[in-house]
Amino acid sequence: MSERLTLITGRTRKQAVGMHKGKDSPEYREATALVEMNPEDMARLKIEDGGKALLRTAEGEVELTAHAGSLPAGLVFVPMGTLVNKLIGTETLGTGMPSFKGQTVDVAAVTEREDAS
Repeated sequence: MSERLTLITGRTRKQAVGMHKGKDSPEYREATALVEMNPEDMARLKIEDGGKALLRTAEGEVELTAHAGSLPAGLVFVPMGTLVNKLIGTETLGTGMPSFKGQTVDVAAVTEREDAS
C-alpha cells in the first residue's frame, strides 16, 4: 500500500556538517538519506522507525531510512541533498529555482516493492 503525502525539504544541522566534510563523506550521505514522517502515517503504511521507505514522484524514486518525528499527518521531510534531488523536477515556473516544498510524493514501505517483484 502506498499513500500520497506532501514532501518538504530543508537544511538540517547534520546535513550542513556533512556538507562541509564533502558530499562524498559518510556523514553527508547518512544525513541526507532519511525521511522524517508522522508516526501515525508510518504505522498506517507499515513503515517501522529505522525501516526503509520508498518515495516516488513523476521525476524519480528513492529509498530512505524513515524516522518518526513531530510532523503533522500527511507531511514528510527530507533534508536537501543529492537523493531528494531525484524527486524534484527541473521546472522553475520562471523563478530560476525548482520547488522544494509542497511536492506530492507517493510513500510506501520498501518491503512492498520487493514483494511486487
